[in-house]
Amino acid sequence: MPILNHDAEHDPNKILPIDYEWARQYYRDGVANNWVPEEVPMQEDVAQWNGDALTDSERQLVEWNLGFFSTAESLTANNIVLALYEYVTAPECRQYLLRQAYEEAIHTDTFIYCCDSLGFDPDHLYGMYDRIPSIREKDDFVVELTKNLEDDADLSTDEGVRDLLRDLVGFYVVMEGVFFYAGFAMMLALKRQNKMVGIGQQFEYIMRDESLHVGFGVDLVNQIRAENPDVWTDEFDDEVRELVERAVELEQIYAREACPDDVLGMSPDQFAEYVEYIADRRLGQLDIEERYGTDNPFPWMSEAVDLNKEKNFFETQVTEYQSGGSLDW
Repeated sequence: MPILNHDAEHDPNKILPIDYEWARQYYRDGVANNWVPEEVPMQEDVAQWNGDALTDSERQLVEWNLGFFSTAESLTANNIVLALYEYVTAPECRQYLLRQAYEEAIHTDTFIYCCDSLGFDPDHLYGMYDRIPSIREKDDFVVELTKNLEDDADLSTDEGVRDLLRDLVGFYVVMEGVFFYAGFAMMLALKRQNKMVGIGQQFEYIMRDESLHVGFGVDLVNQIRAENPDVWTDEFDDEVRELVERAVELEQIYAREACPDDVLGMSPDQFAEYVEYIADRRLGQLDIEERYGTDNPFPWMSEAVDLNKEKNFFETQVTEYQSGGSLDW
């Protein structure tokens, strides 16, 4: 069955035989990584937040990242169920989209849990999209890429397929693959100082999910390219590169504003460099020439993000998960 099915003879309800084993494997890996936020203790985080362990700049860093992710995860979930599921009809891909939608719900629940634990005013935390221009501009940039799908894209045409690819690039490559990673780095850098460790652990688990999401999205894009070779023209290749470059600009603005200069051990310029490093990796995954050539300023993030070292990610948890160290990265 084609991954984008236009033939009524193909039934998207029949998952067997499986045509895209890679999509099925993403589903298995997602199940193996199951977790819920309430299993992460937050007592020490609450004590630090209510005490004097954090500077004003560190408090801003925490608030801004929780505020950004609280809306971004909902945007991502809505895109899956309201846009992608209609157009991606291969049943094994739909199975993973449902799994991802569940994980986005877990991530949304994580920020509810953090908000409740730390005693945030919900209007304050969830209203940052309206108050902080650098957060709003990132979200608006991604949402703009989905508008053509809202007009019922015709996937029997090359332009219709490009509309879908713009959506996939927008959410998997830009939102989850670029925008999320400066925030991940900030929160894990704070955790490395033994500050807000509970939130840091939850960000680690979210990153593990997001690594799968980005991988699936890139493989989905590349599968569509392989099955529709006339769609990815040189002009469209340039457009995708420009989208990633614009995403880097927006994320660097956010990174410099969310992390003031006086946060111990963290430089806004380093986070800006990290965004370029991540963007080059995303371009490479799409077989597009890298743009920045920037070295990774946070080599310690490789263990957390790439998961390319043998490490039981759940070793610091009281709860041992179904197969916490079983994923083959």
